[in-house]
Amino acid sequence: MSKTKEHRILEYVLKNAERGNPQSVVDHIDKYCSQKEWAMNVGDEKGLILDNVLKETDPTVALELGTYCGYSAVRIARLLKPGAHLFTVEMNPVHADVANQMIEFAGVQDKVKILQGSTEQIIPTLKTEHGLQHVDFVFIDHFGNRYTADTKLLESCGLLKKGSVLIADNVLYPGAPDFLEYVRNSGHYDCTNFPSHVEYTDKADAMEKAVFRG
Repeated sequence: MSKTKEHRILEYVLKNAERGNPQSVVDHIDKYCSQKEWAMNVGDEKGLILDNVLKETDPTVALELGTYCGYSAVRIARLLKPGAHLFTVEMNPVHADVANQMIEFAGVQDKVKILQGSTEQIIPTLKTEHGLQHVDFVFIDHFGNRYTADTKLLESCGLLKKGSVLIADNVLYPGAPDFLEYVRNSGHYDCTNFPSHVEYTDKADAMEKAVFRG
């Protein structure tokens, strides 16, 4: 059976990156995806926006919707303060397995918990089964048609508090117009747009930061 692209990315990292060094893992995924095969990580340029918003927020509990190969989970985990945790939700079991190996190789497995399943199944269980009261930071990077529904689900489950920060990728390309309409006009959020480019390309994209007013 031929290897998937995701397994080829993992193989490259395991062979070339430094074990236990999350920055090395991030750098080698970027190198592979910019030189060999494009992949839908947040990437190096938008990754810096993610880093900056994360540092400003300084979360104790972070949530990621869409793990993929574990790139952004490693990227987030490397900046978390001691005692902080990231919960990351991935529907595809193959991607979850690749991400688990990537996170372990990067040495951040103590900070990251992969929850395998769909966001609409997992989000309602975060309080009851995983002990979360609120999330301080949410990185939305899964399916554009779930951005708005999952944001509303986080609200209805009482997982957002005043000051909780959401940051969404790919709001320009492929685009999430209903999400932008909702967070900008619902009255629940203060929004900031960060123009950028699709990962590893010069195609225009953007990220949207939305701070919950409570």
